[in-house]
Amino acid sequence: MTAADRHVDQAPDGSGIPEIPEILLTDPEVMRDPFAVYGRARERSPLARLSAPGFGPMLAVTRHEDARTMLSDPRFEITAGSFMRPDVPEDCVPYMRTMSEMDGTEHGRLRRLVSPAFSARRAERFRPRIEPLVARLLDALPEHAENGTVDLLPHFARPLPMDVICELVGIPESDRPRWRAYGLTVASVMGPEFTAAVPGIIEGAKAAVALRREEPGDDLLSDLVRAQTEDGDRLDDVELVTLVWHLVLAGQTPANLIANAVEFLLSHPEQLGALREDPSLMPRAVDELTRWCGPVLLSIPRYATEDVELFGTPVRRGEPVTAVIAAANRDPRAFDGPDRVDLTRPAGAPGHLGFAHGPHFCLGASLARVQTEIAITELLRRFPDLASVPPREGAGRALDPGTWRLVSLPVTL
Repeated sequence: MTAADRHVDQAPDGSGIPEIPEILLTDPEVMRDPFAVYGRARERSPLARLSAPGFGPMLAVTRHEDARTMLSDPRFEITAGSFMRPDVPEDCVPYMRTMSEMDGTEHGRLRRLVSPAFSARRAERFRPRIEPLVARLLDALPEHAENGTVDLLPHFARPLPMDVICELVGIPESDRPRWRAYGLTVASVMGPEFTAAVPGIIEGAKAAVALRREEPGDDLLSDLVRAQTEDGDRLDDVELVTLVWHLVLAGQTPANLIANAVEFLLSHPEQLGALREDPSLMPRAVDELTRWCGPVLLSIPRYATEDVELFGTPVRRGEPVTAVIAAANRDPRAFDGPDRVDLTRPAGAPGHLGFAHGPHFCLGASLARVQTEIAITELLRRFPDLASVPPREGAGRALDPGTWRLVSLPVTL
């Protein structure tokens, strides 16, 4: 037993009902191996209690079916309190409240308007637009090598999502270097640099929306400007700009997914060999690697809209609850052999929760899958001798209890 997951096998009153495990998010064991800590908690109780200095406590649902249920339950809502909002200038404030902070009718309306543009079919149609972006980054990799080693994180995994977003929303080529810098800032820090980048992102989003109003093209913004529902509803400029901001924030997830997946494959030659031998496995492999080493460890906190009881534990109105994605995605109640990676694991039910579940299921999940498939496929094809290099001391994984992410990914080509 570690300090990270204190627990007893039964309640002090002898009832046989397990006491809720308490997990300190800043414990080194949580940082080093959150899957093990959360997994032990899951096997002792459907709930855990999370805390950190200056934060918590917060209840967390640990098991797959229960997590799916909570994430779909209208009694638990995402609110502004679910996020750390940057302190931005007044003129940027109207664009900070994204669809992620909305629920009910308001959320449903926006989701209905934008969902067709993010469907699996549209993501597949966008594949030929992503492939040259990946190729360009791979072309440049050898130029970044030092002593035969190149870091895939800053030179491949991190810049790709923003390149995809720029292509998706029609950012002019001349503006893309600036947007790539924004993406790197958003993906790597939450501090003064992040806050300082916001006005530029918003101004760029406004310019992009205005351009597509005047000159429609073959991109997401143009489609959304043209589209309206049968009742005449459509997105206004504030909503379009906010959507671009939302894409910049949420669209960085593939950077960590790609890096985690590549690190896993390079450290498991048998899995890498199977994928090289049969590239048609890639869609299933991406799904399985999202389950196994996806970057999201905890869901966005939901707040109870009324007094609720979870497994005999009261949750008062206004109290937060999260789902432990890292535990749910390895739950033996949901997956056969959950503690091994199976690149041939059939898709479908029950499905991992790497992109959440319910009304706030990740809008860009299909796009994230497609770009991850292309990125890994082309990286392995282009560099058949790709091999990992031990990172320098202190440059392995970030000390982040909410996100499983690397700070570097050195390889030889």
